[in-house]
Amino acid sequence: MPKKAKPAGTGKEEGPVPCKQLKMEAAGRPSTLNFNHPSGLFESLISPIKTETFFKEFWEQKPLIIQRDEPALATYYQSLFKLSDLKSLCSRGSLYYGRDINVCRCVNGKKKVLNKDGKVHFLQLRKDFDHKRATIQFHQPQRFKDELWKIQEKLECYFGSLVGSNVYMTPAGSQGLPPHYDDVEVFILQLEGEKHWRLYHPTVPLAREYSVEAEDRIGRPTHEVTLKPGDLLYFPRGTIHQADTPPGLAHSTHVTISTYQNNSWGDFLLDTISGLVLDTAKEDMEFRAGIPRQLLLQVETAAVATRRLSGFLRKLADRLEGNNVLLSSDMKKDFVMNRLPPYYEGDGAELSTPGGQVPRLDSIVRLQFKDHVVLTVGPDQSRSDETQDKMVYVYHSLKNRRALHMMGNEETECHGLRFPLSHVDALKQIWNSSAISVKDLKLTTDEEKESLVLSLWTECLIQV
Repeated sequence: MPKKAKPAGTGKEEGPVPCKQLKMEAAGRPSTLNFNHPSGLFESLISPIKTETFFKEFWEQKPLIIQRDEPALATYYQSLFKLSDLKSLCSRGSLYYGRDINVCRCVNGKKKVLNKDGKVHFLQLRKDFDHKRATIQFHQPQRFKDELWKIQEKLECYFGSLVGSNVYMTPAGSQGLPPHYDDVEVFILQLEGEKHWRLYHPTVPLAREYSVEAEDRIGRPTHEVTLKPGDLLYFPRGTIHQADTPPGLAHSTHVTISTYQNNSWGDFLLDTISGLVLDTAKEDMEFRAGIPRQLLLQVETAAVATRRLSGFLRKLADRLEGNNVLLSSDMKKDFVMNRLPPYYEGDGAELSTPGGQVPRLDSIVRLQFKDHVVLTVGPDQSRSDETQDKMVYVYHSLKNRRALHMMGNEETECHGLRFPLSHVDALKQIWNSSAISVKDLKLTTDEEKESLVLSLWTECLIQV
């Protein structure tokens, strides 16, 4: 969506860093992950590195390699996904080549796809694995494996961004993918066997797209390491990498957990600026004035137009700094409608059936599933005219379908509520309080207060 700590290089190495320099002694750390809260999960995932150190020295900057010699952790990692799991998953008859599984091999620096058509059958899959030395890439295993769902759901809460995963199973002496870089932050968890990794300087730091790189362009590795079960490797988006299973050993299985795709300041600016321009144009006639005649026919933008645009941008900046409205409507909505639902055991009734007594004016209420709910302001989507009023929207992921997570399915829908803009301060009170009395909400009438909390309670968003 993964020893004494030593940074995985400064980017100035002349050759591969010897593996012995990357060893970490993880004395005294817990043997499994901490699921008590999202920050605890991430802390245990990168232990013994501290989160403050990680974000200061590694995040978006350079790789981190953590090698652990912990049998209990290795056993736990192996339980996340095994090659043998494929037999039962294929027996369901719902896995398809391309959508759920890719079969591929790196041949002469290029990716050769060996997919068949239609449904995946285990015997054919195993045949390609054993005889063609092909890598099996399993897309988004958190749809089927509960423990990965549990991990990735917590990480989505921690990062506030979608967290996907892929499992790679590679035979001994084989490589599945050519050198390439990705547009996501990557955490590798080694599950079975050993995997040999080589990392290289980025040609596009913090890349926004996936790209294959030719061997003759990438130079010597900056880092080289062989991961064993229980080990973790992190590298930023844009880091060129390739991996193979050493010959003469058992097959290798690792899971790539990735996050922060299209989650940059540039994306946030694009998401914010359009609404800011439209709001400003309603109040400032200069923004509604026509552009000069034939401006769109000119080869180069005229200096007068550039100066005018610069002035508008300065006005927008001034407006933004003096504004405390809720920003980023589209990014918030996209995240919450496409993320995993909260992890649960059993039938998940607490996500679909309101619990406890109906809230009244004298009730004390508190928000639940806070990490799965977003609050934002946007135009009234029920109206199509130009005088759309602003509404406040409460979106949540309680009803999201785990089976669709990260699959790009158009059937995904957004769940939530909308209220008049006059309700925004009352909603902020609920969001920012550990508990609050309904009668203390900043609304004009008692009826509005009761109606607001009843709507939230019916949607399973608050407890009484």
